[in-house]
Amino acid sequence: MIYQVHIPRAPLDKFIDVLIYFERVEHAHAVDRFLPNGDTEILIDFHDTPQFIYDNNTLKEIQACHHVWASGLRTEPITIPSGNGAAMMVIAFKKGMAAPFFPFPMEEIADCVVDADLIWGSELGDLREKLLDEKDIVKRFQIVEGYLIAKFRSVLNVNPCIAFAVEEMTQRPDRISIARMNDKIGYSQKHFAEMFRKHIGITPKSYLKIMRFQKAIRTIDAAASIEWDMIAQECGFYDQAHFINDFKHFSGFTPEQYSKIHTNYQNYVPVG
Repeated sequence: MIYQVHIPRAPLDKFIDVLIYFERVEHAHAVDRFLPNGDTEILIDFHDTPQFIYDNNTLKEIQACHHVWASGLRTEPITIPSGNGAAMMVIAFKKGMAAPFFPFPMEEIADCVVDADLIWGSELGDLREKLLDEKDIVKRFQIVEGYLIAKFRSVLNVNPCIAFAVEEMTQRPDRISIARMNDKIGYSQKHFAEMFRKHIGITPKSYLKIMRFQKAIRTIDAAASIEWDMIAQECGFYDQAHFINDFKHFSGFTPEQYSKIHTNYQNYVPVG
């Protein structure tokens, strides 16, 4: 198994969390349910055989992804291959920071996986060909980094209101209030919701629900013993009923069912 990461240099470091390269990964299972986590990614596949997305319930193939594709922020789980035998590079954006790299509002790719050719034309396909010609992984990272800086440097601007809102909801989802946050930002709730949806892909209210769900995932994974009413309260849910409903929507499992599933990677649940 090969698994390497690269932290990009400025100015990309404000927008991209990490570049990841992996190959020859082997898992005992073939299919994962990938839970909503607020992230957007670009994936470059070094193999010609397609990667499939599966129906969450039947596990039947519903979409084939070829060579390079983008995965938008999700409000529902997505079922994907576990990575066995794959060779891929992942461009993982920081939360809320992917918008400058896309030529359309982020709401157009929310809950979607889209071939790169439909977004950027042939450019990322050409980048993939350059990567295939280079076998050194470190140099592959450098090629991707150089391309992204050359292509997007002029549009790498941070919207301070969006950055503030994402940081608040990510870091303290149990304590934040959308109304109070809007008061600090200075926009009306309707105007900011429209702005947020264009930059992030969904409304602030929906994003906050995902961040509360993520806090619940981390709390459950780390807990030696579990008191469900306390977890619901600590993660910012209105009550235990809302906690259970949201958790099942985002994962397909009740919190208790999830707590009994062994997973080595947070947000990746073996299902087949």
